Amino acid sequence: MVQSMTGFGIAEDEKFRIEIRSVNHRYIDISIKMPSSMIQFDIPLRNVIKERFRRGKFDIAISASNQGACQFYLNKEMVKNMYTALQTLQKELSIPGEITMDTLAAYKELLTEKDPEFDNDTLYEVFHMAVSDLEAMRIREGELIAQDVVRRVEQLRIMNNEIKALVPGEVSRIQEKLTERIRTLLRDEAIDSSRILQEVALMAEKRDISEEVNRIENHVKQFVSIYQSEDAIGRKLDFLLQEIHREVNTLAYKSDDYSISRLVVEMKTEIEKIREQVQNIQ
Repeated sequence: MVQSMTGFGIAEDEKFRIEIRSVNHRYIDISIKMPSSMIQFDIPLRNVIKERFRRGKFDIAISASNQGACQFYLNKEMVKNMYTALQTLQKELSIPGEITMDTLAAYKELLTEKDPEFDNDTLYEVFHMAVSDLEAMRIREGELIAQDVVRRVEQLRIMNNEIKALVPGEVSRIQEKLTERIRTLLRDEAIDSSRILQEVALMAEKRDISEEVNRIENHVKQFVSIYQSEDAIGRKLDFLLQEIHREVNTLAYKSDDYSISRLVVEMKTEIEKIREQVQNIQ
């Protein structure tokens, strides 16, 4: 199934809110923004994306409710030991004053930040919901792209067939044109008809576009075959379009027939439009 690389997915419950945006990218690139206390989930969540998608740039935003608020742990045993030690020191050195909470609060090690606890199962459940929402949108976008690309590829096939039908007449026209040119150049010299035919045949062969037309036909068939596959196809299609474009350029170089030139221009236009769409396919 064709899938676009552009999409947006969102899911939330009373504990988490997760948003995922994806856009075009040659490979797969993942950026996750979430509370620093949730950093242990970074790699597992990235792996979920890699399992579900093959290409795209993913921007993920995760926010948690107060369930993940910072908590602090008071080491009571250490506080008692510290208080006793300070009292002992105060007596030994005859230090005046009182040992108060402010005195103890100056020792930061007595109070440590406790890692917040998260409901892991709920987090992954909400994350998978957001991913599924994103995937559904990418598939919908992919279907729209597919409709447009299929229509344009069919136009390429039709135009290539029109050129194919013109090839026999193109070859004859080239031969006649070259024969007449050679006869004009050798008007006052003895003419070796067999040599003329040989040279004309060689030059006509260089100008013959049959091979290019056949390759375009095969490339179009391969394009359709790849497009119907379930795998990630974007880069394959882009490469195949480059091959088709190269063959069409050769047609333009070899042929000076107006009808063929007109069709070549239209084919280039369609190829460019297809390429714009294909670059958004996973």
